[in-house]
Parts: sequence; structure tokens; C-alpha cells
Amino acid sequence: MAIPNTVFRGGAMLAAAALLAACDTTSGPQRIPLGSNPPVACAALAAPVAPSAIGLPSGAASIDSATLVPASALAVAERGPTPAARIAPALPAHCKVLGRIAPLDPNAPPILFQVNLPLAWNGRSVQYGGGGFNGTLITGLALVPGARFDQPAPLAQGYVTYGTDSGHQNVAGQPPQAFALNDEALVNFAHASYKKVRDVAVALMQRAYGQAPQKLYFVGSSEGGREALTMAQRYPQDFDGIFSRVPVIHWTGLQHAGTRNGIATFGEGWLRPAQVQLVHDAVLAACDAADGLADRVVSNPVACLQRFDPAALRCAAGTSGTNCLNDAQVQAVRTLRSPWRSPVPLANGVAEYPGWGIGGEATPAFASTGGWTAWWTGTAAPTVPPQPANGIAWFYGSGALQYFYARDPSLDVRNYRAENFAARIAAVSQLMDSTNPDLSAFAARGSKLLMLEHMADYAQSPFAGILYHESVVARMGRDNVSRFMRLYTAPGVDHVGSGAPANVDMLAALADWAERGRAPAGLQLAEQELQPPFRTVRARPLCEWPLWPRYTGGDAALASSFQCSR
Repeated sequence: MAIPNTVFRGGAMLAAAALLAACDTTSGPQRIPLGSNPPVACAALAAPVAPSAIGLPSGAASIDSATLVPASALAVAERGPTPAARIAPALPAHCKVLGRIAPLDPNAPPILFQVNLPLAWNGRSVQYGGGGFNGTLITGLALVPGARFDQPAPLAQGYVTYGTDSGHQNVAGQPPQAFALNDEALVNFAHASYKKVRDVAVALMQRAYGQAPQKLYFVGSSEGGREALTMAQRYPQDFDGIFSRVPVIHWTGLQHAGTRNGIATFGEGWLRPAQVQLVHDAVLAACDAADGLADRVVSNPVACLQRFDPAALRCAAGTSGTNCLNDAQVQAVRTLRSPWRSPVPLANGVAEYPGWGIGGEATPAFASTGGWTAWWTGTAAPTVPPQPANGIAWFYGSGALQYFYARDPSLDVRNYRAENFAARIAAVSQLMDSTNPDLSAFAARGSKLLMLEHMADYAQSPFAGILYHESVVARMGRDNVSRFMRLYTAPGVDHVGSGAPANVDMLAALADWAERGRAPAGLQLAEQELQPPFRTVRARPLCEWPLWPRYTGGDAALASSFQCSR
């Protein structure tokens, strides 16, 4: 019995709804009520959490507020930085706890957190990762990364959900990377804040329901995907299941490679929007139909990288314009698709960051949605310092080099040489790079890990996650890895889920594997309309790497018309 999606009034109605839901055993384990009087139980969560409950050296966690929030209805915004961000899913009444963890360094910011406790708990929890350089509070109220739009949010399924700002808040007028000048804030961003908030959330669950969670999950995308892998590597005993989507896994390599790619577009190397479209169309002409169907999706990008050479678009001698590429532009495209080789040692013996993929170059840009124009070229040639019209990777990468590695906000990154900052690069790499292939402790616990890479992602290279998976296989053996880890790829999809079918209920697949031992099978990606009932426009099978979806005949909108192939 689900809690009605209406506004509750009075403690008696709240208690009755919670107790009725707790008796429901038809759709899963018995629900645990938030006390016999939810308003009182919620208010009682306002007591501090002692540092002894946190598994790292820490200040105490204080609670700013513990408020019973009424149920809310589904809403879809007109615009949003990602397709999923436009959706505010329907939520049940719940106890919303806001708090902060005090720093050890008085000059460091506190770690802010939000924990959402349902009136009828399924005994599980989901921690949400962040994005970008964080600096904003992750509420834990959204859909899981990559989720189908028509699926209930975890809180509506009975999960306790929670998130954090990672230990700093963005400040107006300051670059989002500026917090990294403080050592404790940087360690919190790297890994410590997620562990600390996890432990505080567990303490609050114990306090609220009289028992610890039976299963704990972590889900994250982009920077949150890096955080997800960090939890598996650094804190292997803390989670039963982890979902990592498009992780910025090899963080040091990404920031250096992204800056390098931006520098390649200075001067004559910058590609105008019309030239981005030119490359996109040429890629489709060369590769679109290679999977048996011309649907404007490059299903086998690895083969396409071998098939398409940007030199085919080189301007004839003595000509120029937006209908061809000059020599500097051809070289810029080749730079994007080439590995960045580190001149200094990095964590876990990683020596390079892979080049980017192919396809989706002209996916329309809006905020963090889109292809080259969003992430690489922007709508104006790059500048120092970056301007809003530049690509996001130039803004992110150049700022990271200034604040994380050189620690010189005035640095002109065009003059940056990694060799001059070898010791600092090594230190930050050890903190930030989620590239440790030894997941033996995580596997021994019985925990499960799902990874998903979008093959038309220009925020980060999908091949970074693929190489990481290969490194885990090399370290632990393919048979061992297959018992706890899966890597999937989504062709034609940009960083945030646009361009091709991208939606799949990975939390359900992860929980089914972690709790019932049923490994994922038959998963499908859906492209959905962004209005209820969120009709599926087209679907594809979600293929486990290195397989990709080949068209075999039939209705091209159906996943059954495709087969995962080599």
C-alpha cells in the first residue's frame, strides 16, 4: 500500500499512514514506520551526531532543521540543464533533515547535507553523488542518474535518500574551483565528505527507525560517478551496490587533456558552429548506416574512429570558409581524439588519458547538454580568462590547473608545464583519481558495481571508463570481475542523456543483483518524451561492453529490432 500523494494534516493521520504502509508485504520487505507519531519522531532527529559515529577524523554533525514535509506532485519544468533535471518527481510525505559537519580546520567550510526519511521505510538507502565541482547541496529528491522518467524516485519507493555539497558552497564572483586552495576542503571534495555524510545518515536512520539500513547504495553521474567509484575503492565496506554513470574517473588526466583540447582551438584552430555541424554530418555520412540502419546514431564508434578522418574535410588550397576545415582545425580534431600522455607520474601507474570518441558532435547545446558546442568549442573562440560562450571543458580544465595544481589563480594556462608542478600533480592525483583497479575488498564483501558510459560524451572520454574496466579485469581476472562488475555503453548519447536512447532503471537492476543475486539481463535504453506519460519514442538494447546494438530488422523504434553484436 503506497502512501497517498496528498498533503497530510495532523500527527494521527501521519502515524496511521505510516503504520498501514508498514503492514504492506505485497511489493517487498515489510516497511518500517517512522515511529508511532511521525512529527515527534522527525523533530527528535534534531540532536547532534557525535564525531565518534563518523569513520574519519571529524567535527560533530549538527542538525539545522528536521521538518515533516508534505507529499508533492509530479512537475515538469520548461527548461533545465539536463533532460532529467526538468522533472521534479512525485514524492511522499517525509522527514527532511538539514545539517552540517564541522571542519577540523577552522578556515575550512562545513560539510552540508540533506537526509530524507520516508514515513514507511523499506530498510534501504541511496546516497546521491554531485556534479561539476559541486558546491551546491545535493538534495536526494531527484531521479537516479539515467532513470526512466516514468519510474518513481527512490524516496517514493521507500528508500532513505541523502546528499551533500561535498564540503564547500559556491561563492558569487569566485570561480567554482577556488575552494581547492584550502587543503581540508579539497580532501572533502576528493572523498572524505561522502564518507562522513554516509556515516551521519546511517546514524540518523538508526535513530529514526531503531535499526541500521539493511542495504546501502550509491549512485552518481559525472563527478558523482567519480565519487561512486571512489567509494568502491576507498571505502569498500560501506555500500552493497554502486552505480557510476559517465564518471570523470581519471580526474587529473581529464583536466589536463581538456585544457590541451581548448588550447588547440586558439587562433585558426577554433571551429565555428557551422563547422561543428559540418563534421557531424560527415561522420554520419561515413558511419551512420554501418549498423544496418540510418538513424543518425553512430552505434559502433570504435569502428567509426577508424573510418572517418577529419582531413577529408580539409579546405582546398587557397580556399576557406565554414564549409571546410583549415589545417589548424583538422589538427584540433585530431588532438581531441588523441591521448594526453602525462610527463609526470600519476596515481596507480596510469600514464595517459584517452582521446575522445566520435558521433554526436552537433547534439544541440543547452547548459551541460550537448556535443562539441557545449563542451569543447563553445559559441566563441576561447579566451583567457574563459568567458561564458567558451566550451565548458576549457572553463573547467583551465580553472582546475590554476587552483588545484599550480595554486595560482592568475596563471595563464597556455604557459603551464606539468613538469614544473610534478609533486603537486602527484599529490592531487592520489586524492582525486579514481583509478585504483584493486576492487578485491569490495568484491569480497559481495557488493556490486554497475558502470555506464555514453559514447558521444564530450565532457569526458568514455574510453577512460572502458580502460578502467580493463585495468580491473587485468588485475583481478575476467571471471572474478564478472561476478560483481558490469560495464555498459550507450551509443550516440551525450554526457547528460541526450542524442539517443539513454534512460534505464539501473537502481532496480543493481538492487536485484545485490539482494537476490540476479545479474542484470535484457536491459533496454529508452528515449522518452518529456511530458507525462513520458511515452517512449525509441528504444535500444543496453549492451555490455564491447558489444554494440546492430539493427536486425523490424520496427526501428523497438529494442527487439536490434542485437548486441561485436
